[in-house]
Amino acid sequence: MVKDIIVNLEPDAANDPACAYALSVARAFGAHLAGAALAFDPMLPGYVGAELSPVLIEQVRSEGLTRAKARLERFDELAKREGVSAEQRLIEASQASAAMQFSQAARRFDLSVVMQSDRGGTNNDDLIEGVLFGSGRPIAVVPYVQKEPISFDRVLCCWDGSQAAARAVNDALPFLSKARACNLLIVENDRTKRERMQIRGADMGKHLARHGVQVGIERVPSGEIDVASAILDFAADSSATLLVMGGYGHSRLREMILGGATRAILSSMTLPVLMSH
Repeated sequence: MVKDIIVNLEPDAANDPACAYALSVARAFGAHLAGAALAFDPMLPGYVGAELSPVLIEQVRSEGLTRAKARLERFDELAKREGVSAEQRLIEASQASAAMQFSQAARRFDLSVVMQSDRGGTNNDDLIEGVLFGSGRPIAVVPYVQKEPISFDRVLCCWDGSQAAARAVNDALPFLSKARACNLLIVENDRTKRERMQIRGADMGKHLARHGVQVGIERVPSGEIDVASAILDFAADSSATLLVMGGYGHSRLREMILGGATRAILSSMTLPVLMSH
């Protein structure tokens, strides 16, 4: 079960879909929610730092702390309004260490919630990857345009027989048990056909049935489009409300060079995505 959750609070209080979504997940599961605010140390090039007095540098740092604490206070107010058990987490870090510190904190929670990178503003790519690789826990990535609370109307699980996909489906069991409908999606390409995914998909369907989760197995050809586009197209056509998938089945370097489903989904996602590695 999901008993405790940690959410990264965005600097822009007026646009923090991850916080609102995390509150709705906490309500759905009766879970405790920790709001984490990152306060960054000033990043100054050496030649600039040498020209600034320690007093001014400390002032910049103090202002960052003040803004982070304001986010925590607003989070407290929202949690009380929603009747959610909550706590504050202030994380003071450099830009370089923030992802590591957040992921270390996330190890002691059932789930992390982070907003998708907004290409016009916030870049959370390092934070998302840090949690995926460093926490040992699943992460829910929320689109920066998300307006709706969590919905269990239709959960879509991506399945390719990989270790990451198996971990993701297992981590998603609390969500699948609440789902009104659930599909196991196999995107057929040369690799999945070679590995007889039809049989593996049936086996995973039986496994989930033993947990009381009935799934329909769907197979779609990737055709002329990439795997990520096939997944998102099916999600849109089936009105899926939550996507479950393994994150980074290949090395990050390989995905960076050759492209990969994880990176493509994170940049183009249209619904919340529950990921595990």
